Amino acid sequence: MITSTPPSWSAARLDEALATSRSEQRAALSVYLPVGYPSRIVSRDTLHLVARHADILELGIPHTDSHLDGPVMQQASEQALAEGFQMIDLFTVATELAASTSAALLVTSSWNPIENFGPELFAELLAVAGGAAVLIPDLPEHAAATWHWTSREAGLHTIPYIPAHASTARLVEITSASSGMVYAPATPGRTGARRPLSPHLPRLVRRLGTATDLPVAVGIGISSPDQAARAAAYADAVAVGSAVVRHMLTWPNAPDLAAAGAAKAFADGVRRASSSTRRPT
Repeated sequence: MITSTPPSWSAARLDEALATSRSEQRAALSVYLPVGYPSRIVSRDTLHLVARHADILELGIPHTDSHLDGPVMQQASEQALAEGFQMIDLFTVATELAASTSAALLVTSSWNPIENFGPELFAELLAVAGGAAVLIPDLPEHAAATWHWTSREAGLHTIPYIPAHASTARLVEITSASSGMVYAPATPGRTGARRPLSPHLPRLVRRLGTATDLPVAVGIGISSPDQAARAAAYADAVAVGSAVVRHMLTWPNAPDLAAAGAAKAFADGVRRASSSTRRPT
């Protein structure tokens, strides 16, 4: 099992963010936004403002056929691409954020954009820019071993997306090849669903706790600060995305301020899960 920090200062920032939230007896907050949305300039301003409230920033690579994106994120990705997003924008904004914020930088992407760019070059440039980790929900089985080796060589954590109904043996197999943390779905289906949290989520988190020592993050479908607070009672990190973008859509003249306001509300929700309600860490 890979539980030690890879030889990278940027990867260590994720470990530090999770250790800090754990020492404060709370879950970490991770906020996902596609880089380049709603425009390249506004995206950079938005991420800097959101970083004031988030422990982890999930930098999404816009893609036309993302594995988990629901309608809200699909629209945001399409707009980012229409505004001219290029991969260099990811490395540029990561460099700026790593230099000016304390948030750990996690890149979430479909495999296709990374494969087309060149996995080895992508991992190397991301690590230099200050990226801590990469989550690829649709990582093909045939590419997994090579990608894990490539990312470790670059000093990046490799975070797995956990199938909700994976067997215990499969959980051990997935997590043993991973580092940083693991990511479990809070609701079934794609992002942006506004439905109750899965009743099976607490059990999945407990099962992961027996399969690995890695921190457990939950995301996909967490649509309100109240839901974030409930998830934070047993998870090590809570991830939100579509709900923040929805706030941005309601304030088209100030989407950066809308995103920051939403991030603060979710941060407050996560912090409502006190040490008395959180599972032992």
